[in-house]
Amino acid sequence: MNTDVILTCAVTGAGDTRAKNPKVPVTPAEIAAACLDAARAGASIAHVHVRDPETGAHSHKAEYFREIADRVRDAETDIVLNFTAGGGGDLFPELTGTEGEDRQIRAAAGSDLQSPSERHAPIAEMLPEICTLDCGSLNFGDMVYLNSADWLREHATLVQAAGVKPELECFDLGHVWFARQLIDEGLIDGDPLFQLCLGIPWGAEADPQTMLAMRDKLPANAHWAAFGIGRMQMPMVAQAMIAGGHCRVGLEDNLYLSKGVKADNAGLVDKARGLIEALGGSVMNPQATRDHLALRGATTGSAA
Repeated sequence: MNTDVILTCAVTGAGDTRAKNPKVPVTPAEIAAACLDAARAGASIAHVHVRDPETGAHSHKAEYFREIADRVRDAETDIVLNFTAGGGGDLFPELTGTEGEDRQIRAAAGSDLQSPSERHAPIAEMLPEICTLDCGSLNFGDMVYLNSADWLREHATLVQAAGVKPELECFDLGHVWFARQLIDEGLIDGDPLFQLCLGIPWGAEADPQTMLAMRDKLPANAHWAAFGIGRMQMPMVAQAMIAGGHCRVGLEDNLYLSKGVKADNAGLVDKARGLIEALGGSVMNPQATRDHLALRGATTGSAA
């Protein structure tokens, strides 16, 4: 069991969830405030997506990331920033024509595709301490999340050159396999950081057997965390800690504090921290997290 836990709060995601819970932050000011609220509740890391302030839809604009980074870095409250670099992979494939005719496949409305360099642009400008690197393609609900092997190699090279720690997000067992390949090819520096993403249809299920199967395929020197979505968020906090990993909560993954009770990010962090402490552990503060993961702002210069 891991008793020194890094607790990430994923404060807002890419989905259009504001209509389901008005506490989901949308504007850069709201997202920055949510990061700081999560930090005051005990979070070690804030995982950040950005949204269009007018529509609430997902966005990739560097100016929104910049405002969030500036607001958080200028605050007295400390937290490690982990920016998403996984946007721009949404494909809704559509067949044109009718049966019996020459049919073609095209990207239907709602598709959002970016090159690795476009995905990386906000990271290169803001240089957060951590950014995500999603490690494969996936049937993600009703769409395909597109992330080819060559794109991932190119993206990993850009992250490595920027000196940012990649969080290797794995939504299925094959993603762990490919992440190990990136490590073997020398594209991931230092001890790798994995995030096991559980419960997203149609990837890895949010249950102990699946988490342990993925954990057991990680390199011996890996740092790892896991999360579950929806009602499985808190059970996966406990399971990850017991299995030796770190934890993640937040409104990106779950909108409710309990059945019928809408959450905010600080409330989810506080509940997870209470669970971790009830199991005999404690949550690392941001500076201890930097030191443990050997991030750019570490004081020790090496992983604990």
